[in-house]
Amino acid sequence: MKSKILVFLQFFIIFLMLLAFGEETHYLWSGLSISIIGVIIGLIAINTHERGNFNIRPDIKESCELVTHGIYAYIRHPMYLSVLTMMFGVMLIYLSWYELILYLFLLVVMVTKLLYEESLWHCHSKEYEAYTKRTKRLIPFIF
Repeated sequence: MKSKILVFLQFFIIFLMLLAFGEETHYLWSGLSISIIGVIIGLIAINTHERGNFNIRPDIKESCELVTHGIYAYIRHPMYLSVLTMMFGVMLIYLSWYELILYLFLLVVMVTKLLYEESLWHCHSKEYEAYTKRTKRLIPFIF
């Protein structure tokens, strides 16, 4: 149930952020460039997964395997980084207090989601502990 709530909040906040389409733009080209980088990160992460191994909810599928190669050799949650990067670009495009506050809420939801997913992985896989020692959560070599 927790995972469904987190996913709902994630997409609801993204929806609210996208409601600004049609409003005055501020940093259009910078925001678009950053959003495109986010899309590329997401496509690389999806391409790294085996078919059927990808899950939008942080729940661990019974038949899934820990992915530790490709972009996952550097960060444990590239899909979350992808979402945060894309929406940071959107926030820059429609820069306002409304967008900034929504982005901060999205950041809290995504970090909560990744911490929940990590707690499930620790219970599901013995190799996850070693994986966490050689990778970062969201930002390579930093966090």
